[in-house]
Amino acid sequence: MGIVSLYLVLHFWLGTVGGTCSQFSAVSCDECLQLGPQCAWCTLQNFTDFFSIDERCDTPEALLQKGCSGEFVEFSVTNVKVLKDQGLGKRTGHPNVSYIAPQKMRLQLRPGSQLTFQIQVQQPEDHPVDIYYLMDLSGSMIDDLKMIKDLGSTLSKEMANLTSKFRLGFGSFVEKPVLPFIKITREELANPCRNFDFQCPPTFGYRHLLSLTSSTDKFNEIISKQQVSANIDVPEGGFDAIMQAAVCGDRIGWRNDSMKLLVFVSDADSHFGMDSKMSGIVVPNDGECHLDGNNEYSMTAHLEYPTLGQLVDKLVENNILLIFAVTDEQRQNYENYASLIPGATVGVLASDSRNILELIMSSYKELRSEIDLEVLGNTEGLQISFTALCQDGTIIPGHKNCSNVKAGDVVSFNLTVELKGCLAGPRLFYLRPVGFQDTLEIELDSQCVCDCHQTPEANSTHCSRGHGALECGACVCDPGFVGPKCECTEDQDQVSDCRAYEGAEMCSGQGECFCGQCACHPSSFGRVYGAYCECDDFSCLRFRGELCGGHGDCDCGECVCHSGWMGEFCNCSTSTNMCTSADGSICSGRGKCVCGKCECTVPGASGERCERCPTCEDICNLPRSCVECYLKAKDPSDECAVKCNSLHATVSNSTDFEESRAAFCTLQNEDSCLLSFSLVDSDHGSIIYNPKLYACPEPPNAPLIALGVCMSVLVVGIALLVIWKFLVSVHDRKEVAKFEAEKAKAKWQSGTNPLFRSSTSTFKNVTYKSTGQQKSDIS
Repeated sequence: MGIVSLYLVLHFWLGTVGGTCSQFSAVSCDECLQLGPQCAWCTLQNFTDFFSIDERCDTPEALLQKGCSGEFVEFSVTNVKVLKDQGLGKRTGHPNVSYIAPQKMRLQLRPGSQLTFQIQVQQPEDHPVDIYYLMDLSGSMIDDLKMIKDLGSTLSKEMANLTSKFRLGFGSFVEKPVLPFIKITREELANPCRNFDFQCPPTFGYRHLLSLTSSTDKFNEIISKQQVSANIDVPEGGFDAIMQAAVCGDRIGWRNDSMKLLVFVSDADSHFGMDSKMSGIVVPNDGECHLDGNNEYSMTAHLEYPTLGQLVDKLVENNILLIFAVTDEQRQNYENYASLIPGATVGVLASDSRNILELIMSSYKELRSEIDLEVLGNTEGLQISFTALCQDGTIIPGHKNCSNVKAGDVVSFNLTVELKGCLAGPRLFYLRPVGFQDTLEIELDSQCVCDCHQTPEANSTHCSRGHGALECGACVCDPGFVGPKCECTEDQDQVSDCRAYEGAEMCSGQGECFCGQCACHPSSFGRVYGAYCECDDFSCLRFRGELCGGHGDCDCGECVCHSGWMGEFCNCSTSTNMCTSADGSICSGRGKCVCGKCECTVPGASGERCERCPTCEDICNLPRSCVECYLKAKDPSDECAVKCNSLHATVSNSTDFEESRAAFCTLQNEDSCLLSFSLVDSDHGSIIYNPKLYACPEPPNAPLIALGVCMSVLVVGIALLVIWKFLVSVHDRKEVAKFEAEKAKAKWQSGTNPLFRSSTSTFKNVTYKSTGQQKSDIS
């Protein structure tokens, strides 16, 4: 691929602020530059003859308007300089191939400014690849060990289609050989697998077995010689092994220009951080290489497991990409780990590792199809943002990665750097694509010091005959002298003249004392003034966010209200126009006008002008009792006075009143008489004029009414009797007719009634007997 020229875009941002730079009271050129990228400093010597010293700091345009020509304006400009740019890829013909352009830059930024530039990254076509296979050799991995005996050969054949510079290495791990992770009896130490009825070597922490090599036969040979070991707990010491494989680069054989892949194979979780405290190991992991002469981790029983943060630092520092090949039961755990490790991926491993080749190849292709930038170094005080310009033309603001990138593709990134404030010194940081060795080195300087400070005029005659040095057009006074031209001494008597009272803060803390007089500091909020800078025009009360309600001026902390306004906040209108009802009364006679609004005082009254009051009587009904009392009484009594006073009303028989202000009322009393009067509101209450009582009805004729009632009762009684008699007669006639009808229908039988007895009876006298009869009876 030919040289790809750098497309550099500079964007200078001059933020707008409220007001000019002179409002911030900068008294030196350096302070002025630090106010913002829009501020400049005038170095003209006699400039302060017409303006105060803080007026030297302003925008370049404002300084020109004040008479400071361009040659005397100190205005540093944000800029960028490319120090090294050799192009991208092999086709540039450069002996040191780089896949990021440019390679080195210098930025100079004013505080508060930002600039944007573009960098380009190319995906290498034939990139060297180093794969270090780090395997868990605990007892549960015995079937996996058998499955990968030919992994070196098959993996090498697959990788040959992607790169001609492939190397492979091997290491293994089990667990820290200490309690409570293993059993420490003599028999268990010699054979940790004795409970499983087979012989295995003692437990070990991490063992480096094969440095990176292009010989697949050596890899297969090493694999064939491995044996599993055993431990007690389920988590293994895999993170110890990852740390040593990352930091022992010389022993592992990592190449500087290669893509470094560390394949971590396990079926269990891993210990990390302070897990080793259970075994009494309390010394933190130091992140150093501790491989002994036998390539075993010598500090496994002395140093804690590394933390995730330590692993991230060392993997990023050494540019190693981690591939977790774990079983499905552990997938979630390692996905959580991978989310914290840049460039790490997770693949699901079959229970016997039969899919390890496909897993490695898919992870490698996934990593090779993505370009992701990472920022290294000290970026404190900087705000960095990215916009990705991917190879397919998509623009993704806020992203620093592109996907689906093929070998040879070039992607671009717009990088915006914003400086918040001044830096203590030059700042160095780097941009690097994840998995790449090439970096862009960026050196950043903050422009917080004016160039005019480099050539001061010591003991300048401009500064009161040599009482100070002239720097950037302003005097820097010697100790003991003060003033714009060092014309005053720091006399205690003069300083006391700048205090409102003994013990008070000099110039109220809002100014400087020059020659016994206070020079008040300008403020972005308004004007500070007064003999002791004790007053300002912005510290008054606010109403709805507006100073003095927007209807007054702030004078030394108090609101001076405009005409037509009153109150502490100047938020009360003195006009009663908004309180006048349709009938001309104030608040419908049911309230008072306060701040141009009605405040209803009559219970139940509501509305903008108190016009609604369902429970209120109208204006004419209110004085009814007072008027009736005066009209009924022949002489005004105390009772009438009490009633009228309670209504704040007085009665007058005069007809001399202002009719335009009067309310004419006509009412009907309980006797059906009509009351009429005129009601006028005054400052002292209501005045009732010309009350009258008329149109009273005549009294009723009681005898005539009584006679009428009696006659009515008599007539109604007679009528009721006649009706009753008529109804009874009708009823009787119906009953007789009914009886006659039933009698006519009756049919009687002619037979003898068995219950009938004749009315004639025959009796025999037993004492009377004839002779013959007696004889015959005896015989």
